[in-house]
Amino acid sequence: MYLDEKLDEYDDDGTMPGNVETLREAVVGHRIVHVDVGTPTTDKWGYPSSAALVITLDNGKRVELLNSSDCCAYTELNHFLTYPDRIDHVITGVGTSDGYTTWHIFADMGDVLELSVGWSCGNPFYYGYGFDITVRELDDVEAAA
Repeated sequence: MYLDEKLDEYDDDGTMPGNVETLREAVVGHRIVHVDVGTPTTDKWGYPSSAALVITLDNGKRVELLNSSDCCAYTELNHFLTYPDRIDHVITGVGTSDGYTTWHIFADMGDVLELSVGWSCGNPFYYGYGFDITVRELDDVEAAA
């Protein structure tokens, strides 16, 4: 449905396509039960952090996309849009457009969820960027609360 985008070697070191692939692996084949801005328990280093987006799936997992910022490099969710008439369809893919600034989570009927993403690699590639994506079992999230 969406062609794989190719960025110039000075714009991205593979971080953005890697983020899309990680999200794709987590959500394809499932339905979205709930989408919200939320707070996960910890980031990947064990520190408290706020999630840009939390997607709860029908398999009892939460996919958390955390904003990142490292000096002049960053990745952040600007806003998201759900399509309620398609939300009950099984996700068949994740794609991007506009230089990885629009992310599309889609089913056979079209987009289920659309993300507007701001990002920059900063001073290539000295600083870190890209979403920190974590997949958690819903039971683990509830136990930590």
